[in-house]
Amino acid sequence: MADFRALCCASLFSLAALALPAKARNACVLEPKQALELFALPDTVVQDKTATCAVKGTEDHMAKRPAAAPRKSKLPEAAAALIQHAKQFKVVYKRPENASDETLVLLHGSGGDETTLMPLASQVAPHAVLMGVAGRVTQEGTSRWYQRITPTSFDQKDIRSEAEAFAALLQDAVKAKKLDLSRTVFVGYSNGANLLGALALLHPGLVERAVLLRSMPVLETVPDADLSKSRFLTVVGVNDATYAPFGPTLDAILRDRGARVEARTVKAGHLLGDDDVRVVAEWLAASDAVSLNK
Repeated sequence: MADFRALCCASLFSLAALALPAKARNACVLEPKQALELFALPDTVVQDKTATCAVKGTEDHMAKRPAAAPRKSKLPEAAAALIQHAKQFKVVYKRPENASDETLVLLHGSGGDETTLMPLASQVAPHAVLMGVAGRVTQEGTSRWYQRITPTSFDQKDIRSEAEAFAALLQDAVKAKKLDLSRTVFVGYSNGANLLGALALLHPGLVERAVLLRSMPVLETVPDADLSKSRFLTVVGVNDATYAPFGPTLDAILRDRGARVEARTVKAGHLLGDDDVRVVAEWLAASDAVSLNK
């Protein structure tokens, strides 16, 4: 547990990659069919412990997609110039021995990466397949899921654009029969949890079950989505001065749209700790990690 707490603290800053040193890694290029076998999707870079693999033909596939509309940031010009949007989602997966058919999709917080939440996920669901995804935005050197204007206000067009791109990633996985949403639980922390909340509202039906750790509502205009088939666990830190005040508002937004929400509070600030592991594990055990919608 202590090791996990230290990892969570580090997640707010630059994180060291968990991959092997460059000289120890084997580079490879995969045919599209092979890439699907590695849980890859057209706009995805997949990593495992031994290799970094790019999907062959990715550029051709992307060229066929409609060009994205230019994004005009609300930030000052100098600050906007420090924002980068990657073309691909970076995905890493972990399949434990005796893996179940359950999948946890993990979305990191600001400054994290696709591996940040794996220590927590491995503790709360040791037999689940873990799919960690990295946000495509880098703002002033910090990895994010969408552009931030202030600590509690965000670029609305960017939220919607990135949520749409992430939804496409999930839909491609479902079509390729590489992801069963009825056996999937989403786990997001801070910035990643905020993206999950927005995704559920903008694309109802994709997120049936989700854990939102230290989250807040980020959409200025909230759609009247039907979330009657969705369940959420929200976990607020009582000493989280920035996000805790928004917890009840987020819960109300989700419940007003039909979602089943279990709201929990832990004695912590914005960082994650042992209490979060306990609360998430209890919720997963109670729900048996199985969709109630079948």
